[in-house]
Amino acid sequence: MSAPSEGDAGMPDRPSTMDSELPTPPPYGEASLCNVLPGVVSVLAGGLHEPDPLLLVPALAGVRRVAVLLVDGLGYHLLPAASRHAPVLADVLAGSLGSLGSLISGFPSTTPVSLASLGTGVPPGTHGILGFTTNIPGTDRVLNHVNWAADPDPLRWQPVPTQFERARRAGVAVTVVSRPEFAGSGLTVAAYRGADYRASTQVETLAGGMLDALRAEAPCLVYGYEPALDHAGHESGVDSPAWRAAAAQVDRLLGMLVDGLPADAALLVTADHGQLDVPADRRFDIDSDARLAAGVRLVAGEPRARHLHTRPGAALDVLAAWREVLGDAAWVVSRREAVAAGWFGPVPPDHLGRIGDVVVACRGTCAVLATAHEAPRVAALVGYHGSHTPVETAVPLVVVRGDAAR
Repeated sequence: MSAPSEGDAGMPDRPSTMDSELPTPPPYGEASLCNVLPGVVSVLAGGLHEPDPLLLVPALAGVRRVAVLLVDGLGYHLLPAASRHAPVLADVLAGSLGSLGSLISGFPSTTPVSLASLGTGVPPGTHGILGFTTNIPGTDRVLNHVNWAADPDPLRWQPVPTQFERARRAGVAVTVVSRPEFAGSGLTVAAYRGADYRASTQVETLAGGMLDALRAEAPCLVYGYEPALDHAGHESGVDSPAWRAAAAQVDRLLGMLVDGLPADAALLVTADHGQLDVPADRRFDIDSDARLAAGVRLVAGEPRARHLHTRPGAALDVLAAWREVLGDAAWVVSRREAVAAGWFGPVPPDHLGRIGDVVVACRGTCAVLATAHEAPRVAALVGYHGSHTPVETAVPLVVVRGDAAR
């Protein structure tokens, strides 16, 4: 892969006075999504001792089957709103079902980044999926990780072995249950390779597929993915009628899984990010503000977390202009500053060029649109995520053991 662009030349290593109070970096290696599956693999694969900062090994002592469900968009701080329409979640919040903890998703707090972090057990900088969309270094192409087929090769773009591969090599049966359209996609190969894939189109078949795989043999690891809540939040807003209906649908799924757990199994429920609504008067547009467009060669990322790749010699001017225009609406930093601050975790040289010369992370409830660079539906969304705010980055970790389930 290509080295960082010449935009790094002369860029600051430390933030300006405006950005001196950068957000606390995600606690990679301590309490993040990338710590979940290594702990699970240690539980299931005798003798394969992965790091376990979440203390899953003692919590799951005696468990031989683990189901991990990721509910897209179910942020930790959204649980109270969701639980008003979800009695199983309400029981979790009340402490009458399982245990509830909080993790950090990582940065950017977005689906492809989080799925790769969960699947590999390493931070974004290491696995190299660093945004919803990312520039392929040395080209003018922006890769959408959700609509990714086979170019670039997922095995090269994301070179880290997955936890599913590690578990299978240790004798654990591994299965992924998700939407049929994701089977064999670049993101699926990057994040889940090593697992058998089962297609599911609704919560009933998702629950059935997960439980069938869970009961088939032991030890086993079964992973399921449910996207409806995230879709509703994007399109209609958090706590909208559509979002509430999706929360109730998630709760039906949880109820089926809890009721069907074998005695020697456990269910872990987490999410990839939270979500917040962005009002119309808090939206900047790169393509309608000449000050923001000046010097920008390529725009990647998403509205709450932007990668700006600049024209030769323009990086410092872009950095200054964006800081002036956005003010306290965003953290605006150079690539070097973002890496030094630990936003992505360790970043090997091959992955540095995927990060923008300038990185923009929104604060509060604002967003940075790119109406001439992205499909119109992006600007039409109500809910967004991607940045460092707690409502976006905090995700739950629910643990329910089969021998203690209701």
